[in-house]
Amino acid sequence: QVQLVESGGGLVQAGDSLRLSCAASGRTFSNYPMGWFRQAPGKEREFVAGIMWSGGSTYYADFVKGRFTISRDNAKNTVYLQMNSLIPDDTAVYYCAAATRGSIRSSPNYWGQGTQVTVSS
Repeated sequence: QVQLVESGGGLVQAGDSLRLSCAASGRTFSNYPMGWFRQAPGKEREFVAGIMWSGGSTYYADFVKGRFTISRDNAKNTVYLQMNSLIPDDTAVYYCAAATRGSIRSSPNYWGQGTQVTVSS
């Protein structure tokens, strides 16, 4: 059974940092793009960041550029999201995703269960 399991979420204050991790099991995603999405209450799920299989190319939503960094360790089948300078608008459930049939931004087909990030002002 393929699983993506996120960890690292929590409650922090504005300006703090968090590092999310996503460990994959059941298959390897080392040859496929992976990424992070988030969904705030009452809003649609939105793309946050993506990374190609080699880790050489990364993509970010405009609202996190310069604050978040995505990375991956293919040997550990794990992808990370380092989040710095957090603001209350970053409060959401963060989901890890993988795409084996297309773009990570538009066609993820594997999802984690999500981890809650809450940023207080």
